[in-house]
Amino acid sequence: MGGPMLAAMAKAGLDVVGYDIRPLAEFGSLARLMRSDPAEFAADIAVLFTVVRDIKETETLLFGATGLLDLSPNLELLVICSTLSPRYLDSLRDRVLSQIALVDAPMSGAEVAAKEGRLSFMLGGDAKDLARLEPYLQAMGAFFHKMGAFGSGMKAKVLNNLLAASSTVMTRQVLDWAVEFDLDPERLLALINTSSGQNWFASGFEEIEFAKAGFEAQNTLGILQKDVASALDAAPQDADKRLGLLLAELIGGLTPYTSSK
Repeated sequence: MGGPMLAAMAKAGLDVVGYDIRPLAEFGSLARLMRSDPAEFAADIAVLFTVVRDIKETETLLFGATGLLDLSPNLELLVICSTLSPRYLDSLRDRVLSQIALVDAPMSGAEVAAKEGRLSFMLGGDAKDLARLEPYLQAMGAFFHKMGAFGSGMKAKVLNNLLAASSTVMTRQVLDWAVEFDLDPERLLALINTSSGQNWFASGFEEIEFAKAGFEAQNTLGILQKDVASALDAAPQDADKRLGLLLAELIGGLTPYTSSK
């Protein structure tokens, strides 16, 4: 999602640059906005958006082999867009220099919304920092939910993704059963979208890039499973985690979708 987000900010006329460990040739026309050397990338940045997969990649990016925090002498604002455990996010404040402000800005909408500049952001941070980010966020998104202090956006995101996971799993199961019932899946989706079963995944089934995929640890379904684990990691004490654990298991069992027997 980071590529389309970078493109959207550049299209809005913002002065932006991107960094990725993959060869820049893989990014096509976007490569002109990117750097392959982390030191070159970080030398002049004041605001850093991180859009990586998980805690391990966040650690590498900020503190480990890439180490952008040590390479960014002018950094003033760090924006965490990855969906991570809120418990991990809380630990960052003690590890990042106090003069660097922190905002959490996880987003929803999948790659299709990133490409169309209509992401939904869940924001946590000081009002002055969110105001500074407004031009960037407006370029990338259509919905902006200010949830409170730093960390509150991430808490909202993992709760949202629990619902997204449930609709993903159940919609796929319903469509599989429809095939077994000799129902036309397209007609069933049309019904769902105007009836009580309506949900984000069913409504966007033909547009969401991972809707028909089978589970792989590195694909978007793998990321969704990781997001469920992030929610479970931050669950309230004595919370009932059974449904969340089952969702994670069922996501891991999804196979590629086919509309015929």
